[in-house]
Amino acid sequence: MPTKKAKKPVKKKTTRKPSAAFMKPLTPSAALAEVVGSKALPRTEAVKKMWVYIKKYKLQDSKNKRMINADAKLKPIFGGKNQVSMFDMAKHLSKNLK
Repeated sequence: MPTKKAKKPVKKKTTRKPSAAFMKPLTPSAALAEVVGSKALPRTEAVKKMWVYIKKYKLQDSKNKRMINADAKLKPIFGGKNQVSMFDMAKHLSKNLK
């Protein structure tokens, strides 16, 4: 005779609320404003708009997709570097958002 397993209570999924610090509108620097626009926006939106720009102008390195090649507009944001990893991009963005 098969034994019945006790059913575990189903946990209700809680919806995550975004952190207020993430959603706080920040003003982009002049260099960053050329890429993402001049009005204040949350850090998450700034990152999204950067990726839209990078993909539009095909600035992702073809061999190593983690690297972003800087064009004339991105170079001042990336501290004058020709190439930055996608992980370092957030660090450079934070310096250009106040």
